[in-house]
Amino acid sequence: MKFIHQPDRRRLLQSVALAAAMSATGAMAQAWPNKPISLIVPFPAGGTTDVLARALAEKLTLSLGQTVIVESKPGAGATLGADYVAKARPDGYTLLVGAVHHTIASSVYKKLPYDFQKDLAPITTIALVPNVLVVNASTPVNNVAELVALLKAKPGAYNYGSNGNGTAQHLIGTQFENMTGTDFSHIPYKGSGPLATDLLGGQITMSFDTVTPVLPHIKAGKLRALAVTTAKRSSALPDVPTLDEAGLKGFNIGTWFGVLAPVATPKDVLARLNTEMVKVIQSPEFRKRMDEIGAEAIGDSAEHMAQQIRSETEKFAKLVKDAKVTIE
Repeated sequence: MKFIHQPDRRRLLQSVALAAAMSATGAMAQAWPNKPISLIVPFPAGGTTDVLARALAEKLTLSLGQTVIVESKPGAGATLGADYVAKARPDGYTLLVGAVHHTIASSVYKKLPYDFQKDLAPITTIALVPNVLVVNASTPVNNVAELVALLKAKPGAYNYGSNGNGTAQHLIGTQFENMTGTDFSHIPYKGSGPLATDLLGGQITMSFDTVTPVLPHIKAGKLRALAVTTAKRSSALPDVPTLDEAGLKGFNIGTWFGVLAPVATPKDVLARLNTEMVKVIQSPEFRKRMDEIGAEAIGDSAEHMAQQIRSETEKFAKLVKDAKVTIE
């Protein structure tokens, strides 16, 4: 009978344990996903982020074979939802539907409980959506020049709503105010739903929301679109000029929406998420849905999205400094 020396026995047991651990890790990775996945939307239901998240979740549920749930966690200019995901377990089951707002928040808020670039890993950009300057249909203006004249006639008498402090809509409004030499108030909301309600009811004068939530109201004649805020016109509103065309030269701010995960999420899970999401986003059916709501479907690499976040964080840092927008 052959005996194994004690040191050799220890090494053998360690090798067996390591092999078992590696096998279990591999099995776990292969098993992902084996339970529902949550897409965290940092705004209330009804806004562009929510609409895009639900469209993506529906198709991902089919492609991944697991239910993808959309959960709303609004507040603090979309930073509460981002913080929630940044601190979530990095297992691929809790994801953030982030937006351009988060690159702005990095400069607007003096202190954030997370670092958008260090604590979250980009997966892919879902879509780009132009913002549009709209007024209630009862407002006696038909173009940007008439709106500017109205605002200048009564400084401080009018206001605009945004999706919250530090969001793209907030910064667009501030930029518009500075470039036109006008003076009006900012009313922050938790999202596009409550914002649209007050705009339709005449409680606020105007907004610079994304095209998606206001498009039905524009088509119904309840809101009047005066200009889009991007460098080129929106395919959903081809007859509406850009702010650049309306005289605000160089004005170009739009809104992108994308998916991110806690930064320590396994690389193979992030890669699988990117593959499945890009497949969905670039499908003819999804692109058609995006066209209907005034969005441009993207579906890019994680690296491209990361570069976009870096460059826009730098761009907005300068705009925020110039506009002197800060939030405690």
